[in-house]
Amino acid sequence: VAAEAIRARLEDRPPQYGALGSFTGALAAECATFVSLHDEDGSLLGCIGSLAGYRPLVQDVAENALAAAFADPRLPPLTAEQFTRMEIEVSVLSELAPLWVDSMPELETSLVPGADGVLITSGRHRATFLPAVWRQTRSTREFLGMLWQKAGLRPGTWPANLVVERYRTLEFHDAGPRA
Repeated sequence: VAAEAIRARLEDRPPQYGALGSFTGALAAECATFVSLHDEDGSLLGCIGSLAGYRPLVQDVAENALAAAFADPRLPPLTAEQFTRMEIEVSVLSELAPLWVDSMPELETSLVPGADGVLITSGRHRATFLPAVWRQTRSTREFLGMLWQKAGLRPGTWPANLVVERYRTLEFHDAGPRA
C-alpha cells in the first residue's frame, strides 16, 4: 500500500490497490502507523506518522507514506529515481502507555532497548523515537539524549511537567528495488 501510494503520486495516477474503504478486518481497524523511507545507504528520505489510531490502518499507511515521501519538512520531496531504490519501513504502533517515572535514572531502567518507542511531552516540547532508532545508538542514555534534543530540551534535564509514554511496534519492510 505504501509503495503503491507513492508510485501513483509520482506517476500522477490513482493508486491500484482499490478503494481504501474496501478493506476489512485488521486492515480496516483504526491504527497508528509511521512510514519511514531510506535510501540504499540508510540515509533518511522521509518519516511521517501518527501516534494514535484515528483512521483505518490502510488509509493511515497510504497517507503517511505520501507525507513521508513528499511533505516531510526536514527533507526534499522524493524523486522517481530514489523511489526505485528506497527501503520502505511501516511501523504499526501499539497504544501509548504512560511510564510513571520521576527521574532520568528511573526512566533509563524502565525502558527495553530495541523494543520500546518513547514519546515525551513537556509543555510545547514533544518528540518521539520509534524502536528502530535504538539501532542508531550505543546506549539508553544516548537514545534519551537524542530524544531530548529532538524535543528541544537539554539532555539530562527532567522538566517538572514531563510526561513519558512508551509503545511497541510491529514492523514491515519492503527493501526494493522496484521497477
